[in-house]
Amino acid sequence: VCSMGNSTSRLYSVLAKTLSSGAVSQHQDCLEQLDPARLDPIDPKDLLEECQIVLQKRPPRFQRNFVNLKKNTASNHRPIRVMQWNILAQALGEGKDNFVQCPMEALKWEERKCLILEEILAYKPDILCLQEVDHYFDTFEPLLSRLGYQCTFFPKPWSPCLDVERNNGPDGCALFFLKERFELINSANIRLTAMKLKTNQVAIAQTLKCNETGRLFCIAVTHLKARTGWERFRSAQGCDLLQNLKNITQGAKIPLIICGDFNAEPTEEVYREFSNSSLNLNSAYKLLSPDGQSEPPYTTWKIRPSGECRHTLDYIWYSQHALNVNSALGLLTEEQIGPNRLPSFNYPSDHLSLVCDFSFNQDPDRLL
Repeated sequence: VCSMGNSTSRLYSVLAKTLSSGAVSQHQDCLEQLDPARLDPIDPKDLLEECQIVLQKRPPRFQRNFVNLKKNTASNHRPIRVMQWNILAQALGEGKDNFVQCPMEALKWEERKCLILEEILAYKPDILCLQEVDHYFDTFEPLLSRLGYQCTFFPKPWSPCLDVERNNGPDGCALFFLKERFELINSANIRLTAMKLKTNQVAIAQTLKCNETGRLFCIAVTHLKARTGWERFRSAQGCDLLQNLKNITQGAKIPLIICGDFNAEPTEEVYREFSNSSLNLNSAYKLLSPDGQSEPPYTTWKIRPSGECRHTLDYIWYSQHALNVNSALGLLTEEQIGPNRLPSFNYPSDHLSLVCDFSFNQDPDRLL
């Protein structure tokens, strides 16, 4: 057995199995060939250390700070940290998205994967909602399950990843929650409809019980149809998702958090539908604005052959009568993102991660 700093060769073997041979070929004689499903839990610090070994030639992570949003609401319970992130499907990043200012070297999976994991490990979410996941079975499920997460994946029926040569299968939505904090009460995989037709977009909705408080809540993740010209289609998909969530939450009796890449600016109809829903939803990242009413100026920023694209498309919606937003992770500044925009050697996706800490309102019915 070879020594890998403070980490075990067993841990390194799991990380290495998800990498191309180039980044770890010098250590191949050290790696144990074990079934990840049968391996022991791993320490997040050890996994982070292994990621940093792979990333040692890359620039350090950007510094982002949490903004305290708590309004004198006393709570004796730990907040629930929720992370939303479109991580950029590997097949799309390399084969379809045409990021003209991003070197192909920056998109190498064996390193970009470690950047994604480093971001997740840095913020330690209790619940993680991802879109464009095309390495679920060989990377995220085996690793995150060993970190204590229960994992669910729902691929798109006709993923564009499958059109890319040497793809890793379809992309889809994935939802992860810490089993020590929550109990799964029920789970629904939803194929969204529009104009009564089944579409290529999906959602996962799970009702969880918080072990500390005994409170139920629903967490959902989705990724709506992309591209200009599909606004009515996205609106129909949003209406279908809201109807499904009304049924699951018994008309908002169960608090709700919805994470997603909506592919829609705040000016679109689907955004207004969520804002005006009977589920009494608010968008958490509005609370970072001075008046609490404006979304961030961007959650994605990239350069394609058609030009520069800076949009606000990603959201964390929540039941404002039942949940409080204690804090939210600030976004990257334009200076941090840099002139070549995203993705880059510093940052693995064209979308920024969103992270919020939630607590339960002590008297949810009073504000419904």
